[in-house]
Amino acid sequence: MLYEAVAVAHQAKEAGNHPFGALVADAQGHVLVRAGNDHRDSPALHAETKALLEAGRRFDQETLSRCTLYTTAEPCVMCTGALYWTGVPRLVYGISERDLLALTGDNPENPTFSLDCRTVLRAGQKTITVIGPVKDPNLVEAILADHRGFWK
Repeated sequence: MLYEAVAVAHQAKEAGNHPFGALVADAQGHVLVRAGNDHRDSPALHAETKALLEAGRRFDQETLSRCTLYTTAEPCVMCTGALYWTGVPRLVYGISERDLLALTGDNPENPTFSLDCRTVLRAGQKTITVIGPVKDPNLVEAILADHRGFWK
């Protein structure tokens, strides 16, 4: 699933957006929603938030309660909040927020928080399983490839 999120991130980059991709899949692995970053229309249209908002519009809470959010990078505070409020109980992400900061530096288009998603989720009342960052070097390289040279 994360390789599919990488493909979505690449499409977002090719369209002139930031290279982030996310998807929501059901328990059987069927992709319900895909979304790439869309910072040109709004700085708040992160891939994860877009995917979760669309999933929340299209599917009932029972369906969402059996889904997983797959995303190329650890969700920021806003996207983690969207995960929490949408009721998707599982998150799988590629690279960490810390690794992303190493790529973006002080780029004003991505003022990365120094606050990981697990810390945000611990402050809530729901149990959300978090898996990431991934250890597969080929997958990590696929994610990093779209970021290298992008953040100037």
